[in-house]
Amino acid sequence: MTTLLQINSSINNGNGQSSRLADQFVAAFRERNPDARFIKRDLAAEAVPHLTAERFGAFITKPEEHTPTQRAVVAYSDALIAELKSADVIVLGLPMYNFGVPSQLKAYFDHIARAGVTFRYTPSGPEGLLTGKKTYVFAARGGQHVGTPLDTQTSYVRDFFRFLGISDVEFVYAEGLAVGPEVREASLAKATEHAVRLAA
Repeated sequence: MTTLLQINSSINNGNGQSSRLADQFVAAFRERNPDARFIKRDLAAEAVPHLTAERFGAFITKPEEHTPTQRAVVAYSDALIAELKSADVIVLGLPMYNFGVPSQLKAYFDHIARAGVTFRYTPSGPEGLLTGKKTYVFAARGGQHVGTPLDTQTSYVRDFFRFLGISDVEFVYAEGLAVGPEVREASLAKATEHAVRLAA
């Protein structure tokens, strides 16, 4: 059975344009895959704590030496990773804030990148352990940045997923949403059509 994990990272919950595009893809996907299992994680509704020295220390401390607080931190991270491991398809709603990814998404990334769990170090370099997954990223931006040095998101997100072993990553962009009504409507319509086509 196919499992789809949807991750929304907009501060506007389901009202953000990136979340809406992701929702449209998932709705079309569900129509074509009625037997699939769906998991949804909204990083605004249920924020992942930002990484601290104490939380990172829990990840690198031997399990037999964990304090009760450290065990809880690791268990929380393990639960996020279990969702990701179970997914065959990952759908990420990705707004752009100040030329970067939302801080809540960075916090999520910091809790799922764990040496020996989702990647490992080898003599020839790091090796991702989460292989065989397909990822769709629905990126919404107020400006128009694709193909310019200001688009730091695409390379960062693609490289992060590749680091975990997820190399099949496809982006759908809705850009210029703050430029004006005509540009906004045309960009959203194009992105929506693309999303529905991909779900088929």
